[in-house]
Amino acid sequence: MRKSSNIMAAVLISLALVISGCAKNQEAPPNNAASPAPSGSTQPKDGGSLVMGVSDDPRAMNPLYAGDRVTLTIDQSLYAPFFQINDGKKTFYLAESLTPSADFLKYTLKLKPNLTWHDGQKLTADDVVFTIESIVDEKQHSFLRSMFVLGGKPVTVKKVDDLTVDFTLPQVTAAFEGALVQVSPIPKHIFQGEADLEKSDKNNKPVGSGPFKFKEYKSGEYVTLDRFDGYFGGKPHLDSVTYRIAKDTNAANLALQNGEINLKLIDPQDVKKITDTQKFTTIAYNEGRLAYMVFNLNIDVMKKKEVRQAIAYALDKKELITASYTSLDYAEPAPSIFTPDTLYQAKDVNAYNTDVNKAKDLLKTAGVDKLKLRLAHVNSNKQQTSQALYIQQKLKDVGIEVEIQALDPAAYSNKTLNKKNTDFDLSLGGYIMGFEPDAYKSLYMSNEAYNYSHYSNKDFDALWDQAAVEMDKTKRGDLYKKIQQTVADEMTVYPIAYTKSIIAIDKKYAGLQEAVTKPVVMFEDLSKLYVK
Repeated sequence: MRKSSNIMAAVLISLALVISGCAKNQEAPPNNAASPAPSGSTQPKDGGSLVMGVSDDPRAMNPLYAGDRVTLTIDQSLYAPFFQINDGKKTFYLAESLTPSADFLKYTLKLKPNLTWHDGQKLTADDVVFTIESIVDEKQHSFLRSMFVLGGKPVTVKKVDDLTVDFTLPQVTAAFEGALVQVSPIPKHIFQGEADLEKSDKNNKPVGSGPFKFKEYKSGEYVTLDRFDGYFGGKPHLDSVTYRIAKDTNAANLALQNGEINLKLIDPQDVKKITDTQKFTTIAYNEGRLAYMVFNLNIDVMKKKEVRQAIAYALDKKELITASYTSLDYAEPAPSIFTPDTLYQAKDVNAYNTDVNKAKDLLKTAGVDKLKLRLAHVNSNKQQTSQALYIQQKLKDVGIEVEIQALDPAAYSNKTLNKKNTDFDLSLGGYIMGFEPDAYKSLYMSNEAYNYSHYSNKDFDALWDQAAVEMDKTKRGDLYKKIQQTVADEMTVYPIAYTKSIIAIDKKYAGLQEAVTKPVVMFEDLSKLYVK
């Protein structure tokens, strides 16, 4: 989950979490976007650097707490995962194998030999045990915890030898591999004894196992990583990667065109301007991302289901998408809170087709008149800015006045993560959660940190718990359809669109196909990029 614009606002989510489902096959970009040149057309060479534009400072350079897009993007180069899942197939990184027992109550993970941390210390089973125990420790409040607790009992982990660990599950679950794919281990010798891993000063000079190692961080300006020659996947081609913090989108685009930035995500509105320079390769691909609007049930009027449903009926998703993404080429209407790359996504849940009269009737039934609402969004997100203006106009048609609150990413994140937040009634965000539906529960269960709607329902929570451990695929699918239908009926979250991401990268770089386009972080493995 992971996590949104602020990934879990993300998610996330975020979260976050996000990461398990990869958009491996690059699509032919729509409109004026150019297709990448075949990466095999030049011989890879070593040397050079890459400057990537990011929209904000990282929150905590620690993968146990990385739920926003920027932190996930930087952590992707700093920390290696056990494995990734692309198009349903495993690609092993730190792990050599993952083997379930016959009864699926135990999984044995074997690490590759001779793994090292960036400081030269060996990466062993001790680090894996420390990482998992930190995740399930309530005092460490990692958002990953919910995926490793089944029926109120945590998954336990035990060292077998320096390269082998056993995970013991309190009950059978179909979601364990989908949980483990979210994890990149952290070094025990660095973090042991830290009372609060998220707030530890050790995160300011992170020690990871990924293709690039930490060099320097200057708040508000940049994070620089150097090549890690001991990377198990082979020495990266680039000497360094710098993440330039550019909070103003227009300034960032100018820096891209001037050559100060070599790689960044661009908005649909900017595609033609960027491609007309003929300096960039652009890649548009399905990111498995949902753009959505959240109803804040901490507000009394938002607790009325009829009000939430009225707002849904007042909007037209296709118009909303056209207003914010320029066309349906870059986004498609979303019927469900699950994205198309997620297992058991249901397309036939209540779609709330536009019906202004029904919206007015529902408001009347709720006893609401001359309603005034506050809608929050991230001020640097062009799509959300357009969405907010459209929603403001459409709700005016049914008698609802909307005040727009454009917040900087840090303020927005802090407010949404406040479980008692009453600063706004509606908020816009997005998340990428990947193929495993159990990951979504960190956004929707009653006591989860990323449950921005603050919807609380024990029966609804029980559905998530049942679905996580159900091994029969048909029954599991039925449970997840019921979950999706419940959110639609209760209208706690209004799904807007499944969006595409658009990467612009200077044409002097190659190895794009080998690096693999990736949800949230643009490329799965920057070690494969090189200067032509």
